[in-house]
Amino acid sequence: MALKRIDKELKDILTDPPSSCSAGPINNDLFHWQATIMGPTDSPFDGGVFLVSIHFPSDYPFKPPKVSFLTKVFHPNISSNGSICLDILKEHWSPALTISKVLLSICSLLTDPNPEDPLVPEIAYMYKTNKARYETVAQAWTQKYAMD
Repeated sequence: MALKRIDKELKDILTDPPSSCSAGPINNDLFHWQATIMGPTDSPFDGGVFLVSIHFPSDYPFKPPKVSFLTKVFHPNISSNGSICLDILKEHWSPALTISKVLLSICSLLTDPNPEDPLVPEIAYMYKTNKARYETVAQAWTQKYAMD
């Protein structure tokens, strides 16, 4: 069942990819994908290309995929090991969601961090108390890690 659903999502994402994102299986393993997210223009991540790993569980879509950043990102909701704090990947997951919707949610998280539910409290504090500094550091990291 999971394979059928993942295969359908792959067809959908190839025919109608979400804006500024792409994704597909690694080495024809439908349960392990890599996605590319272009840094949103209205964010300090503009110009960056971020690689994201996606692992589908065997009971997908009843359990959420495990999604993590492979590219380093300075963000209150993304940890140094790439974990992402996003409610739809945890308690608000629904089988109605697709990988396209997940990627779009990650894009919007890049534009609008949620400092009230941080994975990295120090970055959340900086975001809340000195947003200009946060944006400067996030831009520097984007240039260092997400640009050729």
